[in-house]
Amino acid sequence: MRRHGNAPARPPRLLRAVTVTAAFAVALALLAAIVWFLPGVVVDHDLAGANVEPKERLSAVNNVRATLLQAVGGLAIFAGAYVAWRQMRVGQEGLHATREGQITDRFGQAVDQTGSDKLDVRIGGLYSLWRVAEHSHRDREAVIAIMAAFLRIHLPWPPSSPDAPAADAPINSVPPLETRAPDAQVALTCLGVLGEGRRPEWLNLIATDLRRADCDGLHLQGVILDRACMAAASVFRVDLTRASLAGAILRQAELATSILRAARCVDADLRGARLVETDLAEADFTDADLREADLSGAWAAGTVFRRADLRMTNLRNADLSTADLFETLLEGAHANAATRWPAGFDPTARGVTSREGPEEDGPTSATVSGFTLRTDLPELRSYP
Repeated sequence: MRRHGNAPARPPRLLRAVTVTAAFAVALALLAAIVWFLPGVVVDHDLAGANVEPKERLSAVNNVRATLLQAVGGLAIFAGAYVAWRQMRVGQEGLHATREGQITDRFGQAVDQTGSDKLDVRIGGLYSLWRVAEHSHRDREAVIAIMAAFLRIHLPWPPSSPDAPAADAPINSVPPLETRAPDAQVALTCLGVLGEGRRPEWLNLIATDLRRADCDGLHLQGVILDRACMAAASVFRVDLTRASLAGAILRQAELATSILRAARCVDADLRGARLVETDLAEADFTDADLREADLSGAWAAGTVFRRADLRMTNLRNADLSTADLFETLLEGAHANAATRWPAGFDPTARGVTSREGPEEDGPTSATVSGFTLRTDLPELRSYP
């Protein structure tokens, strides 16, 4: 029975297979013809009509044929290697595409988890994002930005949540960040670990509540912490190079051996902060409040303390030889013979007292390491 209408097209795969098979058969037949007939033509051309014994001619033809077969075999090996290489590349590209798809799925799921109402789900989502950043360099900046946004949303300063400690709560009554907001501590740690060597450095953490946060050893260079509260935070051996801390609150923060090179600390509150052996080179502390701070052993090369309040500050062993001390308040600050002052500067006339021997308030060396958050911080003698 005759069919009417258009016949169904052959499947593309079948058509492709038939075409490849036909092409292979033609190529094989052509190769056989070349191997069989070409050597005789070559030998006859080389003999140029000379008479030779049939046996010698056959031997010459066989030699040419053997050489030709070797060349064909070499080309076959090369072609096989190329095909294998192409298959490997295709396989790698497919594997890469599959991996990228999996990372994209994990990324989306993790972001959804960070918005959950359940604490454990949020923490799991943050750790998942951390893992994505470690395995995908192209997603690293996105993960860091998400962590920063998470902190700004969940830890605003001043605090707006009724569950958060009040802004005027005594610092010893404020639980460590790891206890009161463990998900935020995870985000902060992730941000600081992934921040090593990142470009660009600028990252927005403006007006965040980081009271008693654990920042030990993190890389926060270039981070913008303007108007943030880091009271009693542990900022031990932290890289804050070129960070902006304008108007930030760092009362009684532990900043020993940290790096604040070229940091902007204008109008910051660092009362009672420990900056023992801290690198303050070229930092700007204009109008900052450093009363009762411990700057023993600090390096302040080119540091600006214009109109800053350094009363009752520990300046033993500090290098202030190139610091800008214009209109700096120094009454009650104490230094020793190892303290270095700018040329022609008279610390005694500015109210600085000399104190030699061991410290009354304990050791000033910053050789200690580890978790340094304290719950027995003494009340500050300075007043707002």
